[in-house]
Amino acid sequence: MSEMKVCQSCAMPLTNEEELGTNADGSLNEAYCKYCFNEGKFVGEMTMDEMIEFCAPIVVKEKVYPDVEAAKQAMRGYFPTLKRWK
Repeated sequence: MSEMKVCQSCAMPLTNEEELGTNADGSLNEAYCKYCFNEGKFVGEMTMDEMIEFCAPIVVKEKVYPDVEAAKQAMRGYFPTLKRWK
């Protein structure tokens, strides 16, 4: 079984082409989601900590984590492994 692909900036699962970001030439970028990467550039410059602050409430709303602190703790462990934050 192949490992689930996730955005290498925000860790959003990438389950279909509509979720993929785009390169400067308009081609799909399979490493990043459309919310993080568009036309060859990151959408909004932010630090990893700012990305965690932004994403934590979203994953709680989606019931991935029980509360914001649990989400932040998990993200602080996982985000440094993502391509954008290495």
